[in-house]
Amino acid sequence: MATDGAADRRRPPPQTLSAGNNGNCVMSLSNRLRLMPNKEHMAESYEDLQQLEFSPLLFSSLERYLPPTMLNASRDLKLQYMRDILLRYSPESERTRVQRHREYRQKIITHYQPLRRELYTLQAAKFFVPSFLRAISENTEDSFRNILSEPSPGVYTFEMLQPDFCELLLTEVENFEGWVHETNFRIMRPNTMNRYGCVLDDFGLETMLEKLMEDFIRPLSKVFFPEVGGSTLDTHHGFVVEYGSDRDVELGFHVDDSEVTLNVCLGKQFSGGNLFFRGVRCDKHVNSETQSEFTVYVLNFFLGIFIILHIGNL
Repeated sequence: MATDGAADRRRPPPQTLSAGNNGNCVMSLSNRLRLMPNKEHMAESYEDLQQLEFSPLLFSSLERYLPPTMLNASRDLKLQYMRDILLRYSPESERTRVQRHREYRQKIITHYQPLRRELYTLQAAKFFVPSFLRAISENTEDSFRNILSEPSPGVYTFEMLQPDFCELLLTEVENFEGWVHETNFRIMRPNTMNRYGCVLDDFGLETMLEKLMEDFIRPLSKVFFPEVGGSTLDTHHGFVVEYGSDRDVELGFHVDDSEVTLNVCLGKQFSGGNLFFRGVRCDKHVNSETQSEFTVYVLNFFLGIFIILHIGNL
């Protein structure tokens, strides 16, 4: 994301937004975005535009960072303004990769028939437990702390999802995996470390997870993770991974590529499933070997399919 600051040295001199002689709005791109988003602004949807080089959700997220003079412009003008910035700062190789992934995702969504369509639109009362909804509704640090515990610094645990929702999601994932097996469709796994699991966004749950992030995770991250931009989280990577004797049996220590990670234990009955934390690393030591003297924090999970939502800033 381009913001006012050092990155300006790479830009041509800013231009202006003005009115033409006939009263119509004339736009000259300034290639600037606000450092902080306008949280009160209701961004437009770009979902109907299928030929964009970038995700429609990216434009909706980016729109809140537009300068005040652009917020009330037409959608076409805002789109062109944001697209110009993205094209300038996104390498062609990255745009090609994104476009290919969009085509891959569209192919899945076109051919895969969802089993539980009620999952694809967020329904708060059916998805979340009452205590979590009350805390989000009150939206205060005290209300959040009333429902969570902190077993180690920066690691919070709390009850969040209704059991019925977890069961529905597992049923949908199993249905998707069955479709993959029947059609021999080659899917992209969640990451390079897991051989089993799937990316929820890839078969249609992107919009629901976006709503989950914006309305139910960002209020928490604003309070508990302000140092990493918790109030401005605007991207996510949601996926399910599976562990078992005939699946991945473990995942070694690693650093997530996100500002905030939400781990949710969904699964079915099995033993084990411990989740270990070794603290926070600086950028220079992200890939360093672990040291035995480091403190290890353990969360005990006794179910074995996990939904993981990596959340971050552009």
